[in-house]
Amino acid sequence: MLTMNLIADLGRSVGLSAVMRAAGLVTRLMPIPQPTLLVGPGASARLGQAVCGFGHRKVLIVTDPIVSGLGLLNRLTQALTEGGTAFVVFDEITQDAPIPLIEKGIAVFKTEGCDAIVAFGGGSAMDAAKAIGLSAANHKSPRSLAGYFRGLHAPVPIYAVPTTAGTGSEVTVAAVISDLENKKKLVIADTRIVPKMAALDPVLMTGLPRDVTAATGMDALTHAIEAFIGHWSTDDSDRMALAAVRMIYHNLRTVYRDGNNLAAREQMALAATYAGLAFTRANVGNVHAIAHQLGGKYHTPHGLANAIMLPHVLRFSSPAVNDKLAVLALQAEVGTSGEQEDVLAQKFLASIDALSRDLDIPRQLNQLRKADIPALARAACREADINYPVPRYMSVESCEALLRAVLPKPAARKKSKMRP
Repeated sequence: MLTMNLIADLGRSVGLSAVMRAAGLVTRLMPIPQPTLLVGPGASARLGQAVCGFGHRKVLIVTDPIVSGLGLLNRLTQALTEGGTAFVVFDEITQDAPIPLIEKGIAVFKTEGCDAIVAFGGGSAMDAAKAIGLSAANHKSPRSLAGYFRGLHAPVPIYAVPTTAGTGSEVTVAAVISDLENKKKLVIADTRIVPKMAALDPVLMTGLPRDVTAATGMDALTHAIEAFIGHWSTDDSDRMALAAVRMIYHNLRTVYRDGNNLAAREQMALAATYAGLAFTRANVGNVHAIAHQLGGKYHTPHGLANAIMLPHVLRFSSPAVNDKLAVLALQAEVGTSGEQEDVLAQKFLASIDALSRDLDIPRQLNQLRKADIPALARAACREADINYPVPRYMSVESCEALLRAVLPKPAARKKSKMRP
């Protein structure tokens, strides 16, 4: 029976791989716009000045209450005011960009007569802004836009100011939103939602909590790795992915220890953007397929879910990507060029474990429940099969095993229940 299952999995993997490789040939021909990047301290103010130059009537600023409350918008809004550009702030976005809040943002956009959007915040705010823009342009609900190119009309110009170094949403074709009713995440993909301009301002990131710095940094690393090892990688995407890996290995531990290090913060912001450019062309993989289910079911922050699953998925994938893991080891400077490929691959896997330990990434997901694993695994496999050019496809059984590896220990679960 086991042999038959293995044969079936192999046949399925070969078939899906062939389909994804063919799709990859199409994606290589697809033009994907790249935003103009403003980089360095004060970049958010310079973006405001640039937006004023485009002559917009009124700008909708989409953000979250924490960013708004901390005053991080001030330099942008001051620049808009001095330039004579009207704006309205919609600061109700919460984690995972829930559809009901996006719909409120659409209403504000229409009521206020806005003709441009500035996404200001982490991935949720940026993804919400993209969804607001595309939904408003097409008079369609965000839910109906899930999938590829579901809108006929392009959104108004979108600009982005990320306040974390992780998602890369400031340069990507995707917006991930939450369907709270069905407890799942939906992905809107359209080249026209790529922001026109993005400001990478390290000053905005100095106040990030250490756990957010760690999780978002590992999110960026996951983007770079999955883009590099997948079947849709190109010379350009590889160049961006490898640069991101090197920069993250050089700087993530630094910003985790010293959040006020502006040089390292700027390097991490660039690394996240490079990783975003890589995966917006080459796509992601099994880590994301699983992480999306954990986010939809338990509202696990996306970067944290990626960080927890990355070591396990890489070990599962390693038989198919040993050569690429060896390249990553050299890029991360955890091995030397004279070492054998297998040795280098193992060193890179070990370095991921070491990085996770240094960043205090949890080894288990306390919210995960054993009874939920079969449904989570089926959904993750379905997402990966349909969307991602992974180097090794998961069976439901293998995905269940990956999830069981991060089940909380009984003591951890009990402690989690005792928290108020």
